[in-house]
Amino acid sequence: MKAMILAAGRGQRMRPLTDHPPKPLLPVGGQPLIAWHIQHLAAAGSSDIVINH
Repeated sequence: MKAMILAAGRGQRMRPLTDHPPKPLLPVGGQPLIAWHIQHLAAAGSSDIVINH
């Protein structure tokens, strides 16, 4: 299965948290937010994952 993560955007509503790191790299529960998405997609059977920016 193929998947695409839409990770573009400036994250303006999350300022000041996104002043320096991009929104997908914000730490949540000890790891970057994007890592949670990748892990769950892989667990669901995704073998090809594309992330836009």
